[in-house]
Amino acid sequence: MHRLTFAVPRARPGPPTRPPRRAPGASPARPRRLAARLAAAVPAVALLAALAGCGEPPAPLAATPQAGALAGADSARGRERIVAQGCVSCHSIPGIKGAGARVGPPLGHLAKRAYLGGVLANTSANLVRWLRDPPAIAPHTAMPNLRLSEAEARDIAAYLLTLR
Repeated sequence: MHRLTFAVPRARPGPPTRPPRRAPGASPARPRRLAARLAAAVPAVALLAALAGCGEPPAPLAATPQAGALAGADSARGRERIVAQGCVSCHSIPGIKGAGARVGPPLGHLAKRAYLGGVLANTSANLVRWLRDPPAIAPHTAMPNLRLSEAEARDIAAYLLTLR
């Protein structure tokens, strides 16, 4: 059998090994200065982020105007029109029997929402526009154009705005 031997280098007497050489122009203080600058910048960025949230909120955040803002509209006729148009096949609507579908968004508390269809400020006039032709406002919406007249859309809007 052969014996394998390994040569183990002996420690040399003298100072411990030297640190690695630095590139010309590099100083040992550079990483410390960078860390100090970053440490000073973090609170400043946090302060700016906090102050950015102190501005005026984007409009509209308030609830929509009352159903009375729709002059000449009849919420009772609007309720009947909702049933006749088949809105109950997609939406859950409080106060209407059998309106528990979950295809479209629930229409309870519609008056308290900030946006219609996720894109349009929730006002009574915009609700009428939305009801008349949703794809014209949001082309990728699943809600079809029901070809409502202005009066029909106003009546439906009057009913929906009573749902708080």
